[in-house]
Amino acid sequence: MTDHAAPPSSWYRDSIAVDPGPCLPLEGEVRADVCVVGGGITGCSAALELAERGYSVVLLEAGEIGHGASGRSGGQILPGLGTDMATVERALGQEAARDIWRLSREAVALTAERVERHAIPCDLEWGYLHAAVKERHVRELAEYRDRMARDYDYHELEMLEGEALRERVVTDAYPAALYESAAGHLHPLNYTLGLARAARDAGVSIHQHSVAVAIERGQPACVRTATGRVTADFVVLGTNAYQAGLVPELSGRVMRAANYMIATAPLSESQAARVLPHNDALSDANFVLDYYRLSGDRRLIYGGEVSYDGREPRGIQARMDAKIARLFPVLEGIPIEYRWGGDVAITLNRAPDFGRLGGNLYYAQGYSGHGMALAGLAGRLMAEAIAGQAERFDAFAAMPHRHFPGGSLLRTPLLVLATTFYKLRDRL
Repeated sequence: MTDHAAPPSSWYRDSIAVDPGPCLPLEGEVRADVCVVGGGITGCSAALELAERGYSVVLLEAGEIGHGASGRSGGQILPGLGTDMATVERALGQEAARDIWRLSREAVALTAERVERHAIPCDLEWGYLHAAVKERHVRELAEYRDRMARDYDYHELEMLEGEALRERVVTDAYPAALYESAAGHLHPLNYTLGLARAARDAGVSIHQHSVAVAIERGQPACVRTATGRVTADFVVLGTNAYQAGLVPELSGRVMRAANYMIATAPLSESQAARVLPHNDALSDANFVLDYYRLSGDRRLIYGGEVSYDGREPRGIQARMDAKIARLFPVLEGIPIEYRWGGDVAITLNRAPDFGRLGGNLYYAQGYSGHGMALAGLAGRLMAEAIAGQAERFDAFAAMPHRHFPGGSLLRTPLLVLATTFYKLRDRL
């Protein structure tokens, strides 16, 4: 799939409930305070926040709003990062790590606030299970619960085992799970479209099918497309896995990783009650993890597997179907009606990469599979920084990041080799 081709058919695309209004391609020359590149959650959030602060904003989206991970993901809304907070502690110290944890919780609250304020029909539900697949995971999850309570004053994690666990997920596959009441899930594409609609209502000029082909840096900067150009005092880059070399020095700091999802036919109420009775979302504790939840119309949406070379892994359909069959024999005979995939951007340490270049180009990328809430916060923090209040943005920007080793030729093979090691470890 090319970067800007029409997104694949998915249940999300077939259940759109939000119209962001006309978003025609950019034509001609435009002047704005800020040009936002990327129409996912990062870009739409930044555009909305900036417009509400009185800035004139032009948003360029190469495909359609929500084309990337923002419109294809599992839709999990979680505090924290794509890495353990211990990674942040080692890099920045415990007090800075606590600040970042608090900001990640704000990201979750911000998501809920926007859903309510802008009346976004995205099926937001609360409740999340971090499931152990083997006994060592049980010990690790218990240690994580205790550490988060002790060091971060976070008490929203409850260990469930036996019948208490089966009351929330009806399978014998997991010896235990942490239940997190402060996390949840939603329809990611409708949420992203809702942010775009709110941004447009606030005065943002949104242009779909407007690929940014070059950024000419300076004061002001210029962002060029094939049919137009935007001159702006600031540029916000929210392209994540779909940057395609637009800012070359950022490319080696993230890797694209393809993830795959399926959606069953709608379940009956009784079938849903024998899968996820309380409509929680769930992910397992493996390094290459699987995750699932119920949709608003009671489909089981299941995601997992990974590819770094852009090619669908061999036998993936059979493996994913078999996983569902093992977890939930009650779903035997329920057809799989949708299959789709998409790319996320991961960093070497799995922490998000925030920063600025040249003083007026801001970026946020590399959410490492943890971006549904964090991307919305990133947009707010970049808007704050542009408005002159950069302390909270700088808390994330202080996180050190390195390029993936191996250069452009060996980077992917080395990452595949490392992931193969962790896949083998998952089986032990």
